[in-house]
Amino acid sequence: ARSAIDNWSKSPEAIAPYATAAKAWGVSNYAYVSSAGMYTPDKGDYGAVGEECAVKSSGQRQAEEKIAEMGLPFSYFRPQYIYGPAQGKSYLAFFFDRITRGRPVPVPNGGDQLVTMTHAADNAAMVAAAVGNEAAVGEAFNCATPSLVTYDDLVRLCAGAAGKECEIAHYDPAGFDKPDGFKYKFPFRDTPFYVSADKASRLLGFSPAHSIADDISWYYSEQYVAKGGLDKELDFAEDDVVLGRVPA
Repeated sequence: ARSAIDNWSKSPEAIAPYATAAKAWGVSNYAYVSSAGMYTPDKGDYGAVGEECAVKSSGQRQAEEKIAEMGLPFSYFRPQYIYGPAQGKSYLAFFFDRITRGRPVPVPNGGDQLVTMTHAADNAAMVAAAVGNEAAVGEAFNCATPSLVTYDDLVRLCAGAAGKECEIAHYDPAGFDKPDGFKYKFPFRDTPFYVSADKASRLLGFSPAHSIADDISWYYSEQYVAKGGLDKELDFAEDDVVLGRVPA
């Protein structure tokens, strides 16, 4: 039986030609790598987010709906906060940029918010476990590790990998005025946001092989330093606005 794995499409328009081809091939599974960023938990609900959580109508959600409407035997995979080789967007560079330059690391609220950081290889292993697996058809799966870390502890892990001391500076996300053109962005949500991978464990037998605590030294040397992270020209003026150290 043939399967299709789509790690590219970000909208219904983008997915349509691939889905049409897959339907013509008669695939037994169309595994679509979507995004967990579509989840909209109830305000104040800071527990693990399951696949049944309400979602916003993002481009990826519309792509999910498109392949369902076409009658394809779909599986949706919704990754959250990925790290690994050949990574496009780095969630960890924010921390290393500041730690390696002796800057305080701004962290919203109390810093005890929980988050998952998942290696791309674990995501790939989960998708692979669905190929040819009838239990995966018609299901959505959160693509993440069950290993949780707080924002503050993640900063400390990064500092340890860099061999530096770190100063964590907590701030109130609503406690400062944003000037025109303000671009500062913390890499995660201000409130706790982490998904549950229990369903993938139960239906696919998924078990992650990686943890950010084990991988952080590799990431620092092979992804941050090796790719020029220490040589970047950076301006931290907006950090000072966030931390109330200069007038907005």
